[in-house]
Amino acid sequence: MWQPSTLYPDPAIEILDESFAKYRIFSAAVERLATGFRWAEGPVWFGDQRQLLWSDIPNQSIMRWDEETGRVSVFRKPSNFANGNTRDRQGRLVTCEHGRRVTRTEYDGSLTVLADSYQGRPLNSPNDVVVARDGAIWFTDPPFGILGHYEGRVAEPALPQSVYRIDGSTGELAAVETDIRGPNGLAFSPDESILYVVESRATPTRTILAYDVVEGGRGLANKRVFIDAGPGTPDGFRVDVDGNLWCGWGMGSPELDGVMVFNPEGRLIGRIRLPERCANVCFGGPMRNRLFMAASQSVYALYVNTQGVAGA
Repeated sequence: MWQPSTLYPDPAIEILDESFAKYRIFSAAVERLATGFRWAEGPVWFGDQRQLLWSDIPNQSIMRWDEETGRVSVFRKPSNFANGNTRDRQGRLVTCEHGRRVTRTEYDGSLTVLADSYQGRPLNSPNDVVVARDGAIWFTDPPFGILGHYEGRVAEPALPQSVYRIDGSTGELAAVETDIRGPNGLAFSPDESILYVVESRATPTRTILAYDVVEGGRGLANKRVFIDAGPGTPDGFRVDVDGNLWCGWGMGSPELDGVMVFNPEGRLIGRIRLPERCANVCFGGPMRNRLFMAASQSVYALYVNTQGVAGA
């Protein structure tokens, strides 16, 4: 059962390396903003509306939390099994849908389909998404979660498991990485010279891979293992302005559930314990220093002494 901490500092925030101490705010504790969902994923902050959106995949919903009132409501239903969310450089919502497409929500609320097929074959199950400074949309397309594990109907994957890029100017879709097993969460380093991608079907353990971004932001090179997750299960993550990775983590074990924080060298420096497995995180709030965590049936938040990378 969730119980907020009455202690400062909150013991749920653990310093595993002294370099993490500066990121912990002494008088900040983990808060639970909402609960009662079936599988929360893909939080994204809308500062202009003071709202957090996230996906509740099995319930076919995108949910909304209002910072001013604390009220939770439905933003969109049905959501075509929406999963990962982000904003583009014009502030519009971009969503990966397990219903085999990537969409953009326009200012008037209408939907534009950005990608639903590649070389004449339908996408598998778009999972997570990030937008680069040049407006290009990068997303992962693993084979799991396809269109209806939650409805008892599962489509066969039609394409290799890949990382894709949608050109910000032309809208052209390109597969930039096809040799990857279960591509999941992804994020850029602060200068966008590195793309990190979770390989969630790597064996014997899950990994977070790192790639150099080349060809003027259009390609990837020098694939390497950045983090070996061991028994952990990294899912989605975001990067702060110092280059640290704040990673959703866990697999139903109190020793694993929560958020793990790795420095730019890949060393584990801190963690945030949660009573549920954490899938995805994002930074928000007026200063981009509030970490929002979508964790199984609930959404949590914590103020930290750093900022998320702008636009992530």
